[in-house]
Amino acid sequence: MIDENRVEAGALSATGVPAERVLEEVRELRASDAPTHGGRLFAYVYDPAVPGLDELAAAAHRESAHVNGLDPTAFPSLLAMENALVGAAGRVLGAGPGTTAPDVVGSVTSGGTESLILAVKTARDAHPEITAPRIVVPSSAHAAFAKAAHYLRVALDVVPVSPETLRPDPAAMAAAIRPETVLVACSAPSYAHGVVDPVTQIAAAAAEAGVRCHVDACFGGWTLPYLRRLGEPVPPFDFAVPGVTSISVDLHKYAYAPKGVSVLLHRDATLRAPQYFAYADWPGYTMINPVIASTRSGGPIAAAYATVRHLGDEGYLRLAAITRDAVTGLADAVRAVDGLRLMAEPESTVVCFTATEGGPDLFVLVDELTARGWHTQPQLSYAGLPASVHLTVTAAVAPRVAEFGPDLTDAVAAARAAGPVRLPAELAALVGALTPEALTPDLIVGLAAGLGLGGEVGSDAGPLPERMALVNTLLDAAPSALRERLLVEFVSLLQRPSWAPS
Repeated sequence: MIDENRVEAGALSATGVPAERVLEEVRELRASDAPTHGGRLFAYVYDPAVPGLDELAAAAHRESAHVNGLDPTAFPSLLAMENALVGAAGRVLGAGPGTTAPDVVGSVTSGGTESLILAVKTARDAHPEITAPRIVVPSSAHAAFAKAAHYLRVALDVVPVSPETLRPDPAAMAAAIRPETVLVACSAPSYAHGVVDPVTQIAAAAAEAGVRCHVDACFGGWTLPYLRRLGEPVPPFDFAVPGVTSISVDLHKYAYAPKGVSVLLHRDATLRAPQYFAYADWPGYTMINPVIASTRSGGPIAAAYATVRHLGDEGYLRLAAITRDAVTGLADAVRAVDGLRLMAEPESTVVCFTATEGGPDLFVLVDELTARGWHTQPQLSYAGLPASVHLTVTAAVAPRVAEFGPDLTDAVAAARAAGPVRLPAELAALVGALTPEALTPDLIVGLAAGLGLGGEVGSDAGPLPERMALVNTLLDAAPSALRERLLVEFVSLLQRPSWAPS
């Protein structure tokens, strides 16, 4: 018998908690989150501001939450919805009857990272004779490619992007292809800056070398075709481009489905075949998986199906137009402020800007925008590219655009008045001398405390300081390897089990 007075182990209570109290706890915890609706969060969430869409998606999720994607013969509803989503994604991305890619097939995954890992895995496994496989990516490619390379023991050949165009040179991409290369990747658009890589030339070079070419359209690939239909000069990037063998697109981004649903498409079933994993050499059921997970809840897939069916082609065209106008308004607001410049002229759904010489400290500016209710994403400097501020723009932002310009002007003035963040001399010296191997647990704890990191959620201190400029300045000063180790250790401090009395 359980002692009702014993200390709880995290969420496990001694006797159970009434349902309404549990929901109250969830609401209390959610109160400290960034707002997922309202058009003031420029990262992580995608809000179309369509009335009733959340309720529809939640209802569809509830209908299929306990359906298991492990066995499509037991749950044909999920198979039908997956096939419908793959068909929709193929249609948006230039495939299907009457196109040059009529035989496209695909799989639904949990998100862009899984889609990219599977694209790399499929390319690797298509060439078992290559014992040391490699992939070629631009430096602006999503970090999930590096994660895939790490997990799958594939070498990563990184081609730098131009500081002016923020795109890789197609000739440099071609030159990086070796006999061991199994995949060449490019972005449409890149996450950091929202520009489309020269897919036509890169795919041609890959095809000439007999190598697969994957287009990572996870971020904005669902919107680019609609922007093209609206008259925007979107360069070729989809299955209409010869040499493109696979494309990934996230439905939980600009298809506006709840997290987490992505689609990985292959030009034909033969190309997809190495993606599957099957295993029968044990006494249980024969395992056959098209994706990484075995058990998969049908909830996210049903929610995505309901979202796509409800919005429809005309709905997505309308949302793309609203988003395009919001991008234009935000970019104009940046251009109007002395001390800021756009990293690139917007060509998708991203506004990315940096400071000019003598401009405000960007990390202080981010804090000032946060204080005014705007949640932006700071991006650290990298390989000659300056630190920048990233704005992922959704349809929900459109009604807020007129408010952003004055607040940006005020925030820049406040950041100038505050001046740049200066790391304490001893901290700057430490970062300059430290190596990842030299970090000790005690050093990390002391460093985190000095930066205001690691408090309990809900406490006065909180897990993060109210202002992050000092933390971002420290990370920006650190070399990439040290930056990675510091972030791993900082996040590890935040991810600790909670112990509370009953």
